[in-house]
Amino acid sequence: MPGWDSYRAVYGAELRAAALEFVDHGWPVVEESATSLLLITGSTLDVIEVPAACGRQVCAQLRAAGAVVPVAATPTGSWWFPVATGGALTDELSETAGVALHTAGAAVLAPPSQVPDGWVHWRVAPALTGYRVPSPGLIVHAAADAVRWRADRELHPGAQRPAGAMAVGLRF
Repeated sequence: MPGWDSYRAVYGAELRAAALEFVDHGWPVVEESATSLLLITGSTLDVIEVPAACGRQVCAQLRAAGAVVPVAATPTGSWWFPVATGGALTDELSETAGVALHTAGAAVLAPPSQVPDGWVHWRVAPALTGYRVPSPGLIVHAAADAVRWRADRELHPGAQRPAGAMAVGLRF
């Protein structure tokens, strides 16, 4: 079997295994193509999507709080968090570029989908959480804090330590 055909066979098996694992845990998924899966929102879970920089801040907040939730990342610069159904974004988040709540039957590319720019992959695999998804409020609250944190950093860029600290060998 030529190398590419071998790769496609192995990847196809990985994609099918991921689809079966999602279905076994009640996550509705469909195969979009030979290289991608779609997670269908609205019945079992919804998905909150944020820009990668915001996603990193959300994860930092969750880690500090001792919360572990599934997180996926796309090669196009967004991270998404599966959450329980029934949530809503705050006005602040609705107005933030790159933030979206996928619900009511919307389809989201699920790991390990391949797209032209790379792979959709898990940053925190759902198996690590027993396929439990957090309440939407947990992620909405953390995302709102992350958006405000980023806005504050953009308004007040600059040094994080006093200007003379490094000159005299002090560490902060």
